[in-house]
Amino acid sequence: PMTIDLHGTINKGHGVASGASAGSPYPQGSIAMQAPFFKARGLDLSGCYFGTLNVSIAPPCWKIVRPAFHFENLKWTDLHPPETFSFLPCNITYRAVTVQGWLYYPHPETKAAHWQDASVMEIIAPRMEGLGYGEPIDLCFPDGSLLIDSGNGVNDVSADFLSEQDRNQGTQNRDPFEGTD
Repeated sequence: PMTIDLHGTINKGHGVASGASAGSPYPQGSIAMQAPFFKARGLDLSGCYFGTLNVSIAPPCWKIVRPAFHFENLKWTDLHPPETFSFLPCNITYRAVTVQGWLYYPHPETKAAHWQDASVMEIIAPRMEGLGYGEPIDLCFPDGSLLIDSGNGVNDVSADFLSEQDRNQGTQNRDPFEGTD
């Protein structure tokens, strides 16, 4: 079957997903808090590290068009209003080792804080030995699951699928995969 293959670089995030940041409102990490809600709705992340890999595919921007899971207005904390999440399965390859994981997308229109650059993908996966910031990584997604805008207008979509707020967020990243320290 056809796939969408992307090359990226591991970026440092804010430490919210893993709880690694001293300033995180979720000391155990937001993913650990969200995981039981996802599992109750059919998505079991138990084989994964409860943090995210922040993978920059810059300059392209992306949008999920066919999520494997979509959870609308999920109330997982009392600290802010419910959020909407989408997930896509993906293969993550680093130094010839491939693991299966998930593209994790907290929809920005329901996300109270910790905006992500439009070219950064948050990946939930098992730990990968030796992975660090600045390392190259390859991602593979099911064909037709993502729209990719590389900015050249050829065989992709324009950035109009991103909201004005998404485009103006700059390079703020969130939620590092703690194992990349």
